[in-house]
Amino acid sequence: MHRLQALASPKGRYQSSFLLLEGSHLLQEALKAGLLPVEIVATQKWIEGNAELLGEITFEAQIQVVTQSVLKAALTTINPDGVASVLSVDVLPNLNYEPNFVLALDRLQDPGNLGTLFRTALAAEVEVVWLALGADPLGQKVLRSSAGAVLNLPFERFTNTEEEAINELSENLKLAKNRGLQIVGTYSPRSSVENKVSPYWEIDWREPTVLVLGNEGTGVHPKIQDCCTHSVTLPHNEIVESLNVASAAAPLLLERLRAKMIS
Repeated sequence: MHRLQALASPKGRYQSSFLLLEGSHLLQEALKAGLLPVEIVATQKWIEGNAELLGEITFEAQIQVVTQSVLKAALTTINPDGVASVLSVDVLPNLNYEPNFVLALDRLQDPGNLGTLFRTALAAEVEVVWLALGADPLGQKVLRSSAGAVLNLPFERFTNTEEEAINELSENLKLAKNRGLQIVGTYSPRSSVENKVSPYWEIDWREPTVLVLGNEGTGVHPKIQDCCTHSVTLPHNEIVESLNVASAAAPLLLERLRAKMIS
């Protein structure tokens, strides 16, 4: 079970090129996405109650039977439902074309926010997520809060020093701008930036777009700001200084889908 514990850490995932899915729901989401695990670790009770789910695995994954107490000791879930599965990182989706709708995240720290953003981005038909450092999208909290969306949506994460990660994201934004995409930075209503900050509905979301969201505490880095062609905000009551980034992103991400539906 030490192997499962190791896969709960970024270092363990990086060294092994495998990731851990805790629970039945993430296993189901992986199978729905066509991602087949290489190993199933489960209690006898779970195996007996999930014959149909196991039948969806069309190749011989290694199945290891353990007790509930052993599984609980190996996982981060407080009360595991009886199963964990191991998936190769290599089977995660990759983007093999130039995207027209991108979500770019600048040092987003909270795993719950990141997972919610992945889920909303998938619903909004985002094609790829770019991440400059921040929370690990393959961590258990992100996987759970994304409800498996991380397994369906390609992402690229820049993970060196903060300066290098910001530089890499900046280069991606510049390349996207050169291809004709509008780079839309997001700000609170009272932000002071060089570009005019407009309500989010005043831009044409039908255009190829990169939506940029900043760090929960410091917002969008100045170097990232410099890459933006548009600056938008979500107007709200001034009693609230700022909105939660995942909550604020939902109407912005879905506005493009709405605009395309009515055009």
